Amino acid sequence: MNKKKKPFLGMPAPLGYVPGLGRGATGFTTRSDIGPARDANDPVDDRHAPPGKRTVGDQMKKSQAADDDDEDLNDTNYDEFNGYAGSLFSSGPYEKDDEEADAIYAALDKRMDERRKERREQREKEEIEKYRMERPKIQQQFSDLKRKLAEVTEEEWLSIPEVGDARNKRQRNPRYEKLTPVPDSFFAKHLQTGENHTSVDPRQTQFGGLNTPYPGGLNTPYPGGMTPGLMTPGTGELDMRKIGQARNTLMDMRLSQVSDSVSGQTVVDPKGYLTDLNSMIPTHGGDINDIKKARLLLKSVRETNPHHPPAWIASARLEEVTGKLQVARNLIMKGTEMCPKSEDVWLEAARLQPGDTAKAVVAQAVRHLPQSVRIYIRAAELETDIRAKKRVLRKALEHVPNSVRLWKAAVELEEPEDARIMLSRAVECCPTSVELWLALARLETYENARKVLNKARENIPTDRHIWITAAKLEEANGNTQMVEKIIDRAITSLRANGVEINREQWIQCVAHNALECARAIYAYALQVFPSKKSVWLRAAYFEKNHGTRESLEALLQRAVAHCPKAEVLWLMGAKSKWLAGDVPAARSILALAFQANPNSEEIWLAAVKLESENNEYERARRLLAKARSSAPTARVFMKSVKLEWVLGNIAAAQELCEEALKHYEDFPKLWMMKGQIEEQEELTEKAREAYNQGLKKCPHSTPLWLLLSRLEEKIGQLTRARAILEKSRLKNPKNPGLWLESVRLEYRAGLKNIANTLMAKALQECPSSGVLWSEAIFLEARPQRKTKSVDALKKCEHDPHVLLAVAKLFWSERKITKAREWFLRTVKIDSDLGDAWALFYKFELQHGTEEQREEVRRRCENAEPRHGELWCAVSKDIANWQRKIGEILVLVAARIKNTF
Repeated sequence: MNKKKKPFLGMPAPLGYVPGLGRGATGFTTRSDIGPARDANDPVDDRHAPPGKRTVGDQMKKSQAADDDDEDLNDTNYDEFNGYAGSLFSSGPYEKDDEEADAIYAALDKRMDERRKERREQREKEEIEKYRMERPKIQQQFSDLKRKLAEVTEEEWLSIPEVGDARNKRQRNPRYEKLTPVPDSFFAKHLQTGENHTSVDPRQTQFGGLNTPYPGGLNTPYPGGMTPGLMTPGTGELDMRKIGQARNTLMDMRLSQVSDSVSGQTVVDPKGYLTDLNSMIPTHGGDINDIKKARLLLKSVRETNPHHPPAWIASARLEEVTGKLQVARNLIMKGTEMCPKSEDVWLEAARLQPGDTAKAVVAQAVRHLPQSVRIYIRAAELETDIRAKKRVLRKALEHVPNSVRLWKAAVELEEPEDARIMLSRAVECCPTSVELWLALARLETYENARKVLNKARENIPTDRHIWITAAKLEEANGNTQMVEKIIDRAITSLRANGVEINREQWIQCVAHNALECARAIYAYALQVFPSKKSVWLRAAYFEKNHGTRESLEALLQRAVAHCPKAEVLWLMGAKSKWLAGDVPAARSILALAFQANPNSEEIWLAAVKLESENNEYERARRLLAKARSSAPTARVFMKSVKLEWVLGNIAAAQELCEEALKHYEDFPKLWMMKGQIEEQEELTEKAREAYNQGLKKCPHSTPLWLLLSRLEEKIGQLTRARAILEKSRLKNPKNPGLWLESVRLEYRAGLKNIANTLMAKALQECPSSGVLWSEAIFLEARPQRKTKSVDALKKCEHDPHVLLAVAKLFWSERKITKAREWFLRTVKIDSDLGDAWALFYKFELQHGTEEQREEVRRRCENAEPRHGELWCAVSKDIANWQRKIGEILVLVAARIKNTF
């Protein structure tokens, strides 16, 4: 039966037909589909391929790059709306037309986006709010509970239990394993019963438990159950000697293990093991390589020129510095052999050698250099006995009789009588030595001293000191009429010998405690220099300190005749008359001064002071009015305002102050007086306005800033006062006064920590300010004050404020003698500091005698201090404007409280 032939056989397959798709026989991959299985690094078949195509991997990369370059125009990459995902013309050139088209499309897209922007942002905002409502944050969920925490009482809060730790105790409190070495005493104590066993004997079980047939339980008849080792046989005691040996051996083994012999380094701390070697390390400051180079260089110098003394001295000192003293001694002794005529080498050898050896070295040096004065002096210094010193110096004078230094050293060791005899011989050997002649004259009697000085003048006719000594000798013996004659003879003799003495040399010749001699010298100096104001001033101060009032006034009359333009001489004469109570004479002197110096501000103000001090207020007003019209100055206006102020004429004072400020608005004292007058009248706003206006005109006036800040602090505006001081420090950097006020402001407010911080900043900006250091000392606690004072003295050694603070420190520690010494030092350095005098007087009131108090008061009145914070607070007070210096001193001392 023939089968019917299928109609599709021999016909072409329909479109899209895939063989085996119906039965699922698709997806098979054969070797022919994927190519041969070759590694990427295998070479290709073509042995002559170029360098970039010699491996299978290179060929695959090349083909992949070529596929990427081709445009993917497959149907799967096509979309009906957007078209192809890639660019159809990416391989073509990008021209200017294309760029313009892209810019137009981008602008359209941006415009369309802006049209929908508000709607889109509103929709996003609503979606976010909806999301937050559905899924709120944890913080928002507990917000109502947080608000309710304000209602929780303190008891409820304290009753809340603490969160416990769920871990166990060992995990909560971990403890590290501690290993403590057992002391030797523990072994020694437990080994006293060294015959005990530590194991059960087998025979014990035979006789029933621990019972044995031997009395004593576990005890055995054998002494000691341990083998001999660290235990001594038979005794059971610990052998400590063997334990020590074992420890040393163990330490040696550990040290050898930790040392690195290959690199030369070690992990052992060298400082710990070399502590004992510190005394052997030289204390030189150079590097060891520099020392070696210097040693090599000096050796070369010695070998090149062995007779050069500085080479041997430098070599010895180098070895001395490096700690090799014996090498230095050997070198310098070899140097004495090579340079026996060098004085410096012998002296260096004597310095390096010990006592007796040094004497031998010096004796050897004297044999080589019998004329060396320095070697003889060194030999005398090495002797400890006075008689031996005298013997050495007399031996030296035999060899060198014309040495002034040897004669002086020998005379210093003798008694006065023997010294006079030696000086008689000395002036014969050294007739040109002024010192020896004068020393001999001092030891002789009056008659012999005159003879000695006459001989000295014959031998040394060009020295002025001999003439001065002769004049002092006559004055000391009461022959004051001879003093002036001797000075005249001295001038004649010195001129005849061609000696010219200038003004400074004459003033230097003025000797203390020889008043007539000094007066004669001044008289001659004034004859030679009659128009020199400085000489007249020195002579006037001399008469003021050592002479009488009459002699001072006579000198000043001559002075103003020769120097009529010297205002200070006129003022000294007027003041002398005024202090003596002769007011008319003082007025006449000032009238003559007016004629010689018309329109002189100093003379005007002196006349005003003279009248005001004598209660002649109308005269003072008229004088000030004339001064304002003829010689108007800022000081004249200031004195006019002050006179009306102290007399109680506030309206007149304010009127004058306003008039003065129209002409001298840059004079800070006028603004200060205006503000203080308003403050006295309790017109705070006007006082503040005056200070602010003054600071606009005078921003660098420290007292104005201080007055304004204190005004604000006084009315309770602490923040404003602090801001004013900060502003002042910005406009006036490195100003100690402003920093000090800032520190004190915080301290008065009770903010001690801020005060200390500000003080540290102040000392950084003004490291050499004495007022800041003196305040910093007492800001410290008592134990730290001494250390702070040492730092202050290092920075400001001669500052009177620091010295005053140290004196107060000793006073607070009840070290009376030291405190008095420091007070004296302070007033000597700066006699114009009134605070120092006031504190000194207060100190003497508590710890001194009546004579000491009066001495301080007298010296203060002579010094006439004008400055100081405490001093000015009293002296500038209008209530004390007529007080004398001594009265102000008592008032200031009464205000001081021992709170330091």
